[in-house]
Amino acid sequence: MNTASPSRIATEAETGLSTAEAEDRARLGLANVQDDSTSRSTLTIIRTHLFTLFNLVLGLCGVVVIIIGSWMDLLFLLAAVANVVVGFVQEYSAKKKLDQIALLRRDPITVIRDGARTQLGIDKLVQDDVVELRRGDQVPADATVLTSDGLDLDESLLTGENDPVAKAPGDQLFSASSVVGGTGRARLTHVGAKSRAAKLSREAKKFSTINSELRAALDRVVTWITWALIPIIAIVLNGQMVAAGGWAYALQNNHWQSAMLVAVSSIASMIPQGLALMTTLSFAAAAVKLAQDEVLIQEQPAVEVLARVDVICFDKTGTLTEGGVRFNGLMPLNEADQDAGLSPAGEAALAWFGTDANANPTAAALAHGFDRAPEAQPTGQVPFNSAARFSAVEFADSGAWILGAPEALLPRDSAEFARAQSLAASGLRTMVISHAPGLNRDASGAVLPGLPSHATAQCLVTFREQVRAEAPETIGYFHSQGIETKVISGDNPQTVAAAAKQAGMGEHATAIDASQLPDEGPELTEAVLAHSVFGRVNPQQKKSMVQALQEHGKTVAMTGDGINDALALKHADLGIAMGNAAPATKAVSRLVLLDGRFDRLPSVLAEGRKIIANIERVTNLFLTKTAFAIMLGVILGVLCWKFPFLPRQYSTADLLIVGGPAFFITMFPNTRKYVSGFLSRALHYAIPAAALIVAALVAVNFVGRSLGGSVTDEQVQAATFITLVLMGVYNITTVIRPLKPYRLGLIALMYAGLVVSLFVPLLADYHRFQLPTGSLGLWALGLGLAGIIALEINLHLHNRWMTRRHPEVVAAAAAAR
Repeated sequence: MNTASPSRIATEAETGLSTAEAEDRARLGLANVQDDSTSRSTLTIIRTHLFTLFNLVLGLCGVVVIIIGSWMDLLFLLAAVANVVVGFVQEYSAKKKLDQIALLRRDPITVIRDGARTQLGIDKLVQDDVVELRRGDQVPADATVLTSDGLDLDESLLTGENDPVAKAPGDQLFSASSVVGGTGRARLTHVGAKSRAAKLSREAKKFSTINSELRAALDRVVTWITWALIPIIAIVLNGQMVAAGGWAYALQNNHWQSAMLVAVSSIASMIPQGLALMTTLSFAAAAVKLAQDEVLIQEQPAVEVLARVDVICFDKTGTLTEGGVRFNGLMPLNEADQDAGLSPAGEAALAWFGTDANANPTAAALAHGFDRAPEAQPTGQVPFNSAARFSAVEFADSGAWILGAPEALLPRDSAEFARAQSLAASGLRTMVISHAPGLNRDASGAVLPGLPSHATAQCLVTFREQVRAEAPETIGYFHSQGIETKVISGDNPQTVAAAAKQAGMGEHATAIDASQLPDEGPELTEAVLAHSVFGRVNPQQKKSMVQALQEHGKTVAMTGDGINDALALKHADLGIAMGNAAPATKAVSRLVLLDGRFDRLPSVLAEGRKIIANIERVTNLFLTKTAFAIMLGVILGVLCWKFPFLPRQYSTADLLIVGGPAFFITMFPNTRKYVSGFLSRALHYAIPAAALIVAALVAVNFVGRSLGGSVTDEQVQAATFITLVLMGVYNITTVIRPLKPYRLGLIALMYAGLVVSLFVPLLADYHRFQLPTGSLGLWALGLGLAGIIALEINLHLHNRWMTRRHPEVVAAAAAAR
């Protein structure tokens, strides 16, 4: 509270700062300058996505291929380029959205300087400036009220409280709140970066990546390979140079070119850039599909995250409810009465309140219940203000009608007041319509603002928030899937509890009043873990509640539409904004429900489950490919045997055994529930499978070396290609069981690709294949078939391990078939 004397406050309100004082404060850095910076520059984004160890290795491999002049062997770079482009576009789009966050409008504001009113932009204001606020103005910085003439503020964007808040001298005003009634003057206390709106905006603008298990698992694999890549490259390069006749011989006789080319093929095959690209393509396809259902995916992994969520927190207003209120009905003052007892003149007065140009949202809802306002003009009126909590109108033929809160128009110890409180507890917003002979007037006939004398309550006027029709079914669906739901709102706890009950949160849902809880700490954590419905929650508490749930192992989604929800959406694993949300709230969200219907979320959940389950399938393929590429490169490097693939040959093999099928597999229907830990499960299958493939490939090359000069390098390469594709394509069948017709069609298509690559002359020439003849061809086919049997045994052993160690995954997969 301001402790200055009334006379000093009055003088300050009238004179404000002098121009010289304002200039001094501006020089001291006390101007209301808004920070428009963001946390990541474009250059930083480019550097992050371009300068990675994998890109460095692939880039150097590409340079080697270009120097050698073998342009047709550069196909391995396509996935790497695509990953860089997609990653940059996604993060740059997020940066642009964050840059647009602005809680304050740039409208000029009336300020008192040198005792005179003047209009200035908000950036020109300084600390201790006195501003004059009227209806429609936005508070430009945190301030203290000096004078108030019915000054009412809408703080819903910051607090979630729907009702206007009356402000008296000494009260605090927060930047970004809006004046909805009355006038007043206030002295700015915290400007620029120190204001509440600036702090919210600054935190909302911080860049953060979404918590994607798929990408986190991929990053883990990348980290592992990164540590191993440098020694592996040395082993592979040395092995290929020795296989070409030794370093000195290869360099003197230009054999280093062929050695370097196969070394590039070996090294490039170890990097799983295709898995990252396939994951991105899966997210993109889901985003396109969901856009048709009015769901905007702002960051692609959002689809996956919803499939992992085990707690969804809803804001009330605009999320569970449609926003605003609707007229519910007239209720008698006494529960025993059957008739509300309002006269036609009273109903006409309610119609006037509903159509009044200055009606607040609650009074405006009366227009939908009463449409016959008096034809005669009022002879007087008292505008609504939050301090008095009523408004009044007077007509010559019917007297004065007063519409206001029960606290203003009914004795607090009366049965009528208890009745109003009971209705409010049931979730109905309750007002009273009273009648008086006329408004209070002074000696000159001017209307006085107080409550009219001899006012008599006529009946109760009730309003109801409209719970979205789809809410009960959607919340019921989440409960059936084992997902907790919580309502976290800044609104009145009783109203929140009533909305939660209507939305299907349980008949006995009671709301905890968060204004009695700290902003953070053990007490708040205990409350959010134990209860499901909260009212009067401030923005900091919303954020702390989300973080408390996360600290206890929960994956949290948060929905909302107001500025007061922005911090919670920002820190949730998945922030979901409604279509009519504030721009800043949309900017920090990962997903936007464009039509505001949150019954769209089950379809997002289903799409996310499909992506995770199918990516787990293709991860088996990619990890098998990466593991056998590393094993094969190291073993052949140690043995100093020539790597049996050119880059173009390996690119085609990769397309047939991993890249091509993975694209189709990610599109397959899959309703399996999410189960965490997919990377360890994938590795358990992939590493033994990779070892089996490597054993077969090394055996083929051993046979080729044993046959000596009777076979060419091109025949050995073709034989190795045959064995690899035979086993690799069969390996696809291990991740797409049961083998339905369309899945068998995919396998047939990949085997057809093997035949075409070998027997179509144009493709055979492109790959530089020579068909292996005699025993080498038989060994290639025989080892491929033996490898297929070994892969089937590995799958059987893996399934037994899964049944023993991860029965929940087996059960989820069985339920999805």
